[in-house]
Amino acid sequence: MSLKVGLLGVGKIARDQHIPALRANRKFELVACASRNATVDGVANYPDLVAMLAGSPQVDCISICTPPTAHFDAAMLALKSGKHVMLEKPPTSTTRQISLLADEAVRRKRTLFQTWHSRFAASVDAARDWLSGRKLVAGRIVWKEDVHHWHPGQQWIFDAGGFGVFDPGINALSVLTEVLTHDVCVQGALLEFPENQQAPIAARVDLRTADGIAIEAEFDFRQKGEQSWDIELATTTGTLGLSNGGATLAIDGRTLASDAGLAGEYPRLYEKFAALCATGKSEVDWRPFQLVADAFLIGERRIVAPHHV
Repeated sequence: MSLKVGLLGVGKIARDQHIPALRANRKFELVACASRNATVDGVANYPDLVAMLAGSPQVDCISICTPPTAHFDAAMLALKSGKHVMLEKPPTSTTRQISLLADEAVRRKRTLFQTWHSRFAASVDAARDWLSGRKLVAGRIVWKEDVHHWHPGQQWIFDAGGFGVFDPGINALSVLTEVLTHDVCVQGALLEFPENQQAPIAARVDLRTADGIAIEAEFDFRQKGEQSWDIELATTTGTLGLSNGGATLAIDGRTLASDAGLAGEYPRLYEKFAALCATGKSEVDWRPFQLVADAFLIGERRIVAPHHV
Protein backbone atom coordinates (compact mmCIF):
# COMPACT_ATOMS: atom_id res chain seq x y z
CA MET A 1 0.00 0.00 0.00
CA SER A 2 1.38 3.41 -0.97
CA LEU A 3 1.97 6.23 1.50
CA LYS A 4 -0.31 9.20 0.97
CA VAL A 5 1.73 12.40 0.84
CA GLY A 6 0.84 16.01 1.43
CA LEU A 7 3.31 18.49 -0.05
CA LEU A 8 3.77 21.81 1.75
CA GLY A 9 5.22 24.52 -0.48
CA VAL A 10 4.85 24.52 -4.27
CA GLY A 11 7.88 26.47 -5.43
CA LYS A 12 10.72 25.75 -7.84
CA ILE A 13 12.27 22.85 -5.93
CA ALA A 14 8.88 21.19 -5.43
CA ARG A 15 7.98 21.42 -9.12
CA ASP A 16 11.43 20.54 -10.43
CA GLN A 17 12.26 17.68 -8.05
CA HIS A 18 9.71 16.62 -5.43
CA ILE A 19 6.59 16.26 -7.56
CA PRO A 20 8.28 14.29 -10.39
CA ALA A 21 10.02 12.01 -7.86
CA LEU A 22 6.78 11.36 -5.96
CA ARG A 23 4.78 10.64 -9.08
CA ALA A 24 7.40 8.20 -10.36
CA ASN A 25 7.48 6.20 -7.12
CA ARG A 26 4.75 3.61 -6.52
CA LYS A 27 5.44 3.68 -2.80
CA PHE A 28 3.89 7.15 -2.62
CA GLU A 29 0.68 8.81 -3.72
CA LEU A 30 0.64 12.60 -3.83
CA VAL A 31 -2.86 13.46 -2.66
CA ALA A 32 -2.66 17.05 -1.41
CA CYS A 33 -0.63 20.24 -1.66
CA ALA A 34 -0.62 23.42 0.38
CA SER A 35 0.62 26.77 -0.91
CA ARG A 36 -0.34 30.40 -0.51
CA ASN A 37 -0.13 31.13 -4.23
CA ALA A 38 0.18 27.95 -6.28
CA THR A 39 -1.76 24.77 -7.02
CA VAL A 40 -0.97 21.35 -8.45
CA ASP A 41 -3.23 19.58 -10.93
CA GLY A 42 -4.87 16.33 -9.91
CA VAL A 43 -4.64 16.70 -6.13
CA ALA A 44 -6.49 18.54 -3.38
CA ASN A 45 -5.09 22.04 -2.93
CA TYR A 46 -5.14 24.10 0.26
CA PRO A 47 -3.86 27.53 1.33
CA ASP A 48 -1.88 26.20 4.30
CA LEU A 49 -0.95 23.15 6.32
CA VAL A 50 -3.76 23.55 8.85
CA ALA A 51 -6.34 23.42 6.07
CA MET A 52 -4.61 20.46 4.44
CA LEU A 53 -4.54 18.44 7.66
CA ALA A 54 -8.24 19.17 8.21
CA GLY A 55 -9.31 18.56 4.63
CA SER A 56 -7.14 15.53 3.83
CA PRO A 57 -6.87 13.56 7.10
CA GLN A 58 -5.89 10.42 5.17
CA VAL A 59 -2.42 11.89 4.54
CA ASP A 60 0.30 9.67 6.06
CA CYS A 61 3.26 11.99 5.67
CA ILE A 62 4.09 15.61 4.98
CA SER A 63 6.96 16.68 2.74
CA ILE A 64 8.00 20.25 3.60
CA CYS A 65 9.48 22.34 0.79
CA THR A 66 8.98 25.87 2.10
CA PRO A 67 11.78 28.33 2.97
CA PRO A 68 13.54 27.26 6.19
CA THR A 69 11.98 29.94 8.39
CA ALA A 70 8.64 28.10 8.09
CA HIS A 71 9.99 24.58 8.66
CA PHE A 72 9.85 24.34 12.43
CA ASP A 73 6.22 25.28 12.99
CA ALA A 74 5.06 23.16 10.05
CA ALA A 75 7.07 20.10 11.02
CA MET A 76 6.03 20.31 14.66
CA LEU A 77 2.35 20.58 13.70
CA ALA A 78 2.66 17.64 11.31
CA LEU A 79 4.38 15.46 13.91
CA LYS A 80 1.83 16.35 16.57
CA SER A 81 -0.88 15.43 14.06
CA GLY A 82 0.60 11.96 13.76
CA LYS A 83 2.26 12.40 10.37
CA HIS A 84 5.69 11.32 9.19
CA VAL A 85 7.76 14.30 8.06
CA MET A 86 10.36 14.87 5.37
CA LEU A 87 12.23 18.18 5.61
CA GLU A 88 13.99 19.95 2.75
CA LYS A 89 17.32 21.49 3.62
CA PRO A 90 18.31 23.70 5.39
CA PRO A 91 16.33 21.97 8.12
CA THR A 92 15.20 24.88 10.31
CA SER A 93 16.15 28.44 11.21
CA THR A 94 18.03 27.46 14.38
CA THR A 95 19.91 24.43 15.63
CA ARG A 96 17.70 24.21 18.71
CA GLN A 97 14.61 23.84 16.54
CA ILE A 98 15.86 20.73 14.74
CA SER A 99 16.76 19.19 18.09
CA LEU A 100 13.21 19.79 19.36
CA LEU A 101 11.76 18.23 16.21
CA ALA A 102 13.94 15.15 16.64
CA ASP A 103 12.71 14.77 20.22
CA GLU A 104 9.09 15.19 19.13
CA ALA A 105 9.44 12.51 16.45
CA VAL A 106 10.64 10.08 19.12
CA ARG A 107 7.75 10.97 21.43
CA ARG A 108 5.19 10.58 18.65
CA LYS A 109 6.82 7.43 17.23
CA ARG A 110 6.90 9.02 13.80
CA THR A 111 9.61 9.30 11.19
CA LEU A 112 11.49 12.57 10.81
CA PHE A 113 13.70 12.51 7.72
CA GLN A 114 15.86 15.63 7.84
CA THR A 115 17.29 15.49 4.36
CA TRP A 116 20.52 16.49 2.65
CA HIS A 117 19.78 15.87 -1.01
CA SER A 118 23.41 16.23 -2.13
CA ARG A 119 24.34 13.18 -0.04
CA PHE A 120 22.23 11.21 -2.52
CA ALA A 121 24.24 12.35 -5.54
CA ALA A 122 25.45 9.48 -7.70
CA SER A 123 29.10 9.34 -6.59
CA VAL A 124 28.95 10.22 -2.89
CA ASP A 125 28.79 6.63 -1.64
CA ALA A 126 31.74 5.63 -3.82
CA ALA A 127 33.72 8.62 -2.58
CA ARG A 128 33.10 7.67 1.05
CA ASP A 129 34.18 4.09 0.35
CA TRP A 130 37.39 5.21 -1.41
CA LEU A 131 38.33 7.55 1.45
CA SER A 132 37.72 4.94 4.13
CA GLY A 133 41.06 3.90 5.61
CA ARG A 134 43.05 6.57 3.76
CA LYS A 135 44.89 9.43 5.47
CA LEU A 136 43.67 12.88 4.53
CA VAL A 137 46.32 15.58 4.06
CA ALA A 138 44.34 18.54 2.63
CA GLY A 139 40.96 19.51 1.27
CA ARG A 140 39.30 22.24 -0.76
CA ILE A 141 35.67 23.10 -1.55
CA VAL A 142 34.63 25.47 -4.34
CA TRP A 143 30.84 25.89 -4.43
CA LYS A 144 29.81 28.82 -6.63
CA GLU A 145 26.56 29.39 -8.47
CA ASP A 146 24.32 32.08 -9.93
CA VAL A 147 21.62 32.99 -7.42
CA HIS A 148 19.52 34.61 -10.16
CA HIS A 149 19.28 31.27 -11.95
CA TRP A 150 18.61 29.02 -8.96
CA HIS A 151 16.56 31.42 -6.83
CA PRO A 152 14.95 33.86 -9.26
CA GLY A 153 13.17 36.68 -7.46
CA GLN A 154 13.42 34.93 -4.09
CA GLN A 155 14.07 37.67 -1.55
CA TRP A 156 13.66 35.26 1.39
CA ILE A 157 17.09 33.76 0.78
CA PHE A 158 18.72 37.10 1.67
CA ASP A 159 16.45 37.86 4.60
CA ALA A 160 17.47 37.05 8.17
CA GLY A 161 17.19 33.27 8.54
CA GLY A 162 17.41 32.74 4.79
CA PHE A 163 21.03 31.49 4.89
CA GLY A 164 22.16 33.42 1.80
CA VAL A 165 25.03 31.63 0.05
CA PHE A 166 24.95 28.93 2.71
CA ASP A 167 21.68 27.67 1.27
CA PRO A 168 23.71 25.94 -1.49
CA GLY A 169 26.92 25.92 0.57
CA ILE A 170 25.36 23.64 3.15
CA ASN A 171 25.05 21.05 0.37
CA ALA A 172 28.83 20.91 0.12
CA LEU A 173 29.15 20.59 3.88
CA SER A 174 26.60 17.78 3.89
CA VAL A 175 28.70 15.86 1.37
CA LEU A 176 31.93 16.58 3.27
CA THR A 177 30.54 15.31 6.57
CA GLU A 178 29.19 12.22 4.82
CA VAL A 179 32.41 11.14 3.12
CA LEU A 180 34.99 11.97 5.80
CA THR A 181 35.76 9.51 8.56
CA HIS A 182 36.66 12.33 10.99
CA ASP A 183 34.60 15.26 12.23
CA VAL A 184 35.42 18.79 11.15
CA CYS A 185 35.16 22.12 12.94
CA VAL A 186 35.09 25.74 11.81
CA GLN A 187 38.36 27.54 12.60
CA GLY A 188 37.52 30.86 10.98
CA ALA A 189 35.33 32.49 8.35
CA LEU A 190 34.88 35.63 6.29
CA LEU A 191 31.29 36.40 5.31
CA GLU A 192 30.44 39.00 2.66
CA PHE A 193 27.09 40.72 3.21
CA PRO A 194 25.58 42.99 0.56
CA GLU A 195 24.95 46.36 2.17
CA ASN A 196 21.20 46.03 1.53
CA GLN A 197 20.77 42.40 2.65
CA GLN A 198 20.72 40.37 5.88
CA ALA A 199 22.44 37.20 4.62
CA PRO A 200 25.83 36.68 2.96
CA ILE A 201 26.32 36.50 -0.78
CA ALA A 202 29.77 34.92 -0.46
CA ALA A 203 31.90 33.29 2.22
CA ARG A 204 35.28 31.73 2.90
CA VAL A 205 35.34 29.15 5.67
CA ASP A 206 38.43 27.53 7.19
CA LEU A 207 37.71 24.04 8.46
CA ARG A 208 39.89 21.62 10.44
CA THR A 209 39.52 17.94 11.03
CA ALA A 210 39.92 16.48 14.51
CA ASP A 211 43.57 15.73 13.74
CA GLY A 212 44.32 19.18 12.36
CA ILE A 213 43.99 18.77 8.59
CA ALA A 214 42.94 22.00 6.87
CA ILE A 215 40.00 22.14 4.45
CA GLU A 216 39.36 25.47 2.73
CA ALA A 217 35.86 26.29 1.49
CA GLU A 218 34.76 29.04 -0.90
CA PHE A 219 31.09 29.82 -1.46
CA ASP A 220 29.77 32.46 -3.86
CA PHE A 221 26.34 33.35 -5.22
CA ARG A 222 27.72 35.61 -7.98
CA GLN A 223 29.03 32.95 -10.36
CA LYS A 224 28.17 33.42 -14.02
CA GLY A 225 28.52 30.86 -16.78
CA GLU A 226 29.57 27.40 -15.69
CA GLN A 227 28.61 26.62 -12.12
CA SER A 228 31.14 25.15 -9.67
CA TRP A 229 30.18 22.46 -7.17
CA ASP A 230 33.52 20.81 -6.46
CA ILE A 231 35.23 19.07 -3.55
CA GLU A 232 38.86 17.95 -3.68
CA LEU A 233 40.34 15.78 -0.92
CA ALA A 234 44.03 14.87 -1.05
CA THR A 235 45.30 11.79 0.74
CA THR A 236 48.70 10.16 1.10
CA THR A 237 47.71 7.67 -1.62
CA GLY A 238 45.88 9.83 -4.15
CA THR A 239 43.49 12.72 -4.63
CA LEU A 240 39.75 12.38 -4.83
CA GLY A 241 37.62 14.87 -6.75
CA LEU A 242 33.85 15.18 -6.50
CA SER A 243 32.34 17.57 -9.01
CA ASN A 244 28.95 18.48 -10.42
CA GLY A 245 27.55 18.48 -6.88
CA GLY A 246 28.72 14.95 -6.12
CA ALA A 247 27.59 13.41 -9.39
CA THR A 248 31.08 12.95 -10.86
CA LEU A 249 33.95 11.10 -9.20
CA ALA A 250 37.60 11.33 -10.23
CA ILE A 251 40.74 9.86 -8.68
CA ASP A 252 44.02 11.60 -9.52
CA GLY A 253 42.24 13.39 -12.36
CA ARG A 254 40.81 10.24 -13.95
CA THR A 255 37.00 10.17 -14.08
CA LEU A 256 35.59 6.95 -12.69
CA ALA A 257 31.88 7.78 -12.65
CA SER A 258 29.68 10.59 -13.89
CA ASP A 259 26.03 11.52 -13.77
CA ALA A 260 23.94 14.55 -14.66
CA GLY A 261 23.75 16.90 -11.68
CA LEU A 262 20.58 16.40 -9.65
CA ALA A 263 19.64 13.27 -11.63
CA GLY A 264 18.53 10.58 -9.23
CA GLU A 265 18.97 12.54 -5.99
CA TYR A 266 15.31 13.07 -5.21
CA PRO A 267 14.14 9.62 -6.32
CA ARG A 268 16.75 8.19 -3.95
CA LEU A 269 15.61 10.57 -1.20
CA TYR A 270 12.07 9.29 -1.45
CA GLU A 271 13.20 5.68 -1.54
CA LYS A 272 15.00 6.35 1.74
CA PHE A 273 11.95 8.10 3.19
CA ALA A 274 9.76 5.12 2.33
CA ALA A 275 12.20 2.75 4.05
CA LEU A 276 12.33 4.94 7.16
CA CYS A 277 8.54 5.20 7.37
CA ALA A 278 8.23 1.42 7.00
CA THR A 279 10.46 0.85 10.02
CA GLY A 280 9.36 3.87 12.07
CA LYS A 281 12.93 5.16 12.24
CA SER A 282 14.16 8.73 11.85
CA GLU A 283 17.29 10.17 10.27
CA VAL A 284 18.50 13.48 11.67
CA ASP A 285 22.07 14.73 11.20
CA TRP A 286 22.58 18.44 11.80
CA ARG A 287 26.39 18.50 11.57
CA PRO A 288 26.33 20.52 8.31
CA PHE A 289 23.88 22.93 9.96
CA GLN A 290 26.18 23.28 12.98
CA LEU A 291 29.10 24.17 10.71
CA VAL A 292 27.06 26.93 9.07
CA ALA A 293 25.90 28.21 12.46
CA ASP A 294 29.50 28.26 13.68
CA ALA A 295 30.61 30.19 10.59
CA PHE A 296 28.00 32.84 11.41
CA LEU A 297 29.01 32.75 15.08
CA ILE A 298 32.75 33.36 14.70
CA GLY A 299 33.05 34.69 11.15
CA GLU A 300 34.29 38.16 10.28
CA ARG A 301 31.59 40.23 8.57
CA ARG A 302 32.48 42.31 5.50
CA ILE A 303 30.03 44.66 3.75
CA VAL A 304 30.09 44.54 -0.06
CA ALA A 305 28.13 46.08 -2.94
CA PRO A 306 24.33 45.90 -2.77
CA HIS A 307 22.53 42.97 -4.36
CA HIS A 308 19.04 43.06 -5.85
CA VAL A 309 17.03 39.90 -6.40
